[in-house]
Amino acid sequence: MALRELASSHAEASSAGVVGNDLLASNFPMIHAVGRGSMGSGVSDKLAPRLVQLKWREHDTNLPLVALVGKGVCFDTGGLDLKPAAGMRNMKKDMGGAAAVLATADMIMSTCLNVRLNVFLSCVENAVSSDSFRPGDVLTARNGVTTEIDNTDAEGRLVMADALVAAGESEGLALVADIATLTGAQRVALGSEIGSVFGTDADMLDKLAKAAYDTCDPLWPLPMYDGYASQLKSTIADVKNCGATGLGGAITAALYLKRFAPKNVPWLHFDVNGFNNSARPGRPEGGEAFGARALFAFIRDEVQAAI
Repeated sequence: MALRELASSHAEASSAGVVGNDLLASNFPMIHAVGRGSMGSGVSDKLAPRLVQLKWREHDTNLPLVALVGKGVCFDTGGLDLKPAAGMRNMKKDMGGAAAVLATADMIMSTCLNVRLNVFLSCVENAVSSDSFRPGDVLTARNGVTTEIDNTDAEGRLVMADALVAAGESEGLALVADIATLTGAQRVALGSEIGSVFGTDADMLDKLAKAAYDTCDPLWPLPMYDGYASQLKSTIADVKNCGATGLGGAITAALYLKRFAPKNVPWLHFDVNGFNNSARPGRPEGGEAFGARALFAFIRDEVQAAI
């Protein structure tokens, strides 16, 4: 609904969505697998998993194309690996990445930056039912990569994977960026008020760090350390969805997503809290669009300027 309303408020913008079992026909199998637990008999279509997309200026092919991907887990119980009550209490915030992506897109369109936009939101509820995906399942992503499910509470990276593959299928990409409330390990590393960012280009990360400082949008680069990739090894699939120990969990999550990001296009991955635990000046308690201001400034100053 929010994406559709945003598209209708901007000229040259359009929206579309793939819902429920149509995700299988459209080759978004991991989004469907994570969200199918909310599709029990008698449940309305509003809870069905979906991939929603916004395009802006799609026919202006002389402009650089920016793809934005957002994690939209509208509520996260943890699935069959159920969260404890304290860990579940604020899980309405698990769509914070999708919200931050929409905020970024709105700023780009409102200021008429000289770019094209392709926005993908993976929207699901990680619910418990007889049809929920299970630990030990092997899921196949849009690009054919298979994942062994070690923990159903590491679901965000699964729905992001399908969307990242789709984002990388367009021609003329200048940047792919995703925002997600992905790991508790990020908060352990940086606390609740600083977002983390990973990237495939060191110069790009330096410029993003400057944009974060200039916009008072605190971000800190974390290393995409390939040495931790061994934690994701599986004997029955290409990869596991999380490491066995949880150590370096934000890094292993980024390494997992790297398998699905386009290989020859700059990629930024934001792992953020998405929520202010208490009120501060200019930061009311509740949802917070971590990364949106910094990402907008980076696209304005670097991607647009490259024309």
